[in-house]
Amino acid sequence: MGTVSQLHERVRQPAHRIQSEEEALDIGRSLAAGFAQQASDRDINRILPYDEVEALSRSGLLGISVPSEHGGIDISNCVLAEVIAVLAEADPSIAQILQTHFHVLEAVRIGGGEDQRASLFDRAIIGDRFGAIFSESGANPDPDTLHLRSDGLGFRLNGRSSPSASILFSDWIALFAPDERKRLVAAVVPRDVDGIQIIDDWDGFGQRTSGNGTAILHDVYLNADAVLLHGEKLARPTVIDCVSQLTHAGINLGIARSALAATMEFVRTQPGLSASSNSKKATDDPLTVTRIGEIAIRIEAATAIIERAGSKIDAAQINLTENHVVDATLSVAAAQTITADIAMEAANTLFDLAGTTSARIGLNLDRHWRNARIHTLHDPARRKYNLVGNYHLNGLKPSKTSLL
Repeated sequence: MGTVSQLHERVRQPAHRIQSEEEALDIGRSLAAGFAQQASDRDINRILPYDEVEALSRSGLLGISVPSEHGGIDISNCVLAEVIAVLAEADPSIAQILQTHFHVLEAVRIGGGEDQRASLFDRAIIGDRFGAIFSESGANPDPDTLHLRSDGLGFRLNGRSSPSASILFSDWIALFAPDERKRLVAAVVPRDVDGIQIIDDWDGFGQRTSGNGTAILHDVYLNADAVLLHGEKLARPTVIDCVSQLTHAGINLGIARSALAATMEFVRTQPGLSASSNSKKATDDPLTVTRIGEIAIRIEAATAIIERAGSKIDAAQINLTENHVVDATLSVAAAQTITADIAMEAANTLFDLAGTTSARIGLNLDRHWRNARIHTLHDPARRKYNLVGNYHLNGLKPSKTSLL
């Protein structure tokens, strides 16, 4: 049974204004060093990282994807993914907040009117956090799923959302639901708008402190100002989903790096680890050294494919043609599957090399595997292989309805 979530009331300090991609990376690394210190304790005891999330807001990182004409630095997507990977290496639950946040900002960039973009981008620059809730998709959605009905110039929204990533930490909530005619309606409202109840009901064994939850909506009114003025653009070929999936890949990459770092630390410092008869210590064991090298090389390859996918998203954002969107979608699918594989492989290798000693509950090294397993369930690799295979074999272009 979940509990009703209330965001901690506090006065937020003004966010720092980041001036360059290099500064964004430096700030990400500085934050990550602090986030990593208590990440294991937060995971074991499910202590939600409210203080860390406020530090994230003050850092200025929440505004780095804002276009330059609205005061941001319009960061390249490969650098955006690297910032998220850096944070995910420290604590992937905190990094997941950014994944949803940047997904919403890309939807605003595509579908918002000029005044809406100016207003909402300004909120991101000053440190506000954006979350999102979606109706269930599929042929037979739950009858309690989100549903809209027209009401004057706006809409009334009722129902229960599907599980929503990081919703507990949101200042603003983007709502995506179909209207009576099955057309996508998108709106952005303050978290405290009348009728929205956020339930802290996440009980997954991984990503335990990411602030996931469920939203219950009671006759929420969406006025004309809240509904994205150009929402019909969201149903056309865009890279909104590509940005979302690239940031997912960044989290996978961070988890893999963290698992590798934990493996090397354990192998270096723990006595009694098995080694071959010709090795005096585990760090001299050829099999151990080789396996560490294999994981490190695959992480490097995953980093490179994220950079390639990010550059293709950049190209599509500059020239939003269907061919550019398809090209970006296929490249991002490759990045997501490869990073998902290496996240799981790195987490498994930790225990393969460190042995039974590493399985002690107090060490909490299993959090790397738990985080990888939960996060890679968001969009299973088999779907990506099918998408790419259908394109190459049958000429079927990726679906355009990724927001629902």
